[in-house]
Amino acid sequence: MARTNLRYGINHGHPTTPIPKTQRPSQRKGYLSTKTKFVRNVVREVVGFSAYERRVMELLRNSKDKKARKLTKKRLGTLLRSKRKLEELQSVIQESRRAAH
Repeated sequence: MARTNLRYGINHGHPTTPIPKTQRPSQRKGYLSTKTKFVRNVVREVVGFSAYERRVMELLRNSKDKKARKLTKKRLGTLLRSKRKLEELQSVIQESRRAAH
């Protein structure tokens, strides 16, 4: 709605042209770019998994899910991060099983 030059009402104030809405950088926060994804994949290939990640994968293979969740929560700080890490490691285990067959 265009503003009117009135002092009262819904559209009171100086007539202005509306600024088009664009996405702010803060709204992109956490979005995974293709370059970042590529770099993380290369680093994962070269460096491998950390000690706690290997331990968690072993716990998941032995179906000790609760213990694995507790360990990742202790290492990463929050339950949400823990769940994401467990999902990631579960997918790695599944990929290794597919590769073995």
